[in-house]
Amino acid sequence: MRNRGHIVGICLGMFFLAVACSKVPKGVLSEKEMQRVQTDMLLADALVGVNPKEYGNDTTKVALYESVFRKHKITQEKYDSSLVWYAKNLDIYMKVYERIIADLGRDIHDLGDVQTVAVSTSKKDSVEIWPRRPYLTLSPQAVFSGVTFDIKPESNYSSGSTFVLGMRVWGLKEGMAFYPEIHVNAEQRDTVLRMENKITKDGYYQTILRTMPTRQVRRVYGSVWMNNTDSTYHKIYIDNITLTRYNYGTDFDVYEVKSAPEE
Repeated sequence: MRNRGHIVGICLGMFFLAVACSKVPKGVLSEKEMQRVQTDMLLADALVGVNPKEYGNDTTKVALYESVFRKHKITQEKYDSSLVWYAKNLDIYMKVYERIIADLGRDIHDLGDVQTVAVSTSKKDSVEIWPRRPYLTLSPQAVFSGVTFDIKPESNYSSGSTFVLGMRVWGLKEGMAFYPEIHVNAEQRDTVLRMENKITKDGYYQTILRTMPTRQVRRVYGSVWMNNTDSTYHKIYIDNITLTRYNYGTDFDVYEVKSAPEE
């Protein structure tokens, strides 16, 4: 009995020590809970990005995110309040985020965080060719705040192909020192065509690059990035990133097009 009481005492002591050392207040997801929930939320974001038709309205998106909450037996309110707390305690969140990235690393190819190999689609029309994950966070804390892509198909894309890079952006404010920049380039033999845009307000954007109808396209490359020397902004979020290739003469929907400024 004495030994049993001693063991119980040790266990209770460890429990209360753990509670006393907890950095997360009551009502906020613990670090491990936040890690698991955020991992699934990022996967849900990726699923929405790669299936824009299936998740083309708010109802289906909300249902997807609610399924994550049900899985972890939490409410939307607790998740939102946890995000607010972790945003105010970035030193703790960064440690959690590192573990989240490690979790996602096991499924990194499914998530699309690394560039996939471009397959031969030269004769198909309306083909989605974006090679990376469909969302992006621009942050002043990042070494490089953005993403690059370089697509070299197994066989050249057809002559006169049009490339439409679409994305939704939010988190921008008036008077910022810098704004996100979009660069799309297409290589046709010894010629490189370029389109550059700057996004200055929240919304959905398309950058459209039309190539010459007399030459095949052997490479498409570019970047979505932001000069992060301006530390006055917090974070800018980009999702629903798509890069669609259309055959010459194909009609497609144009939403909001930002052309490169004239010199």
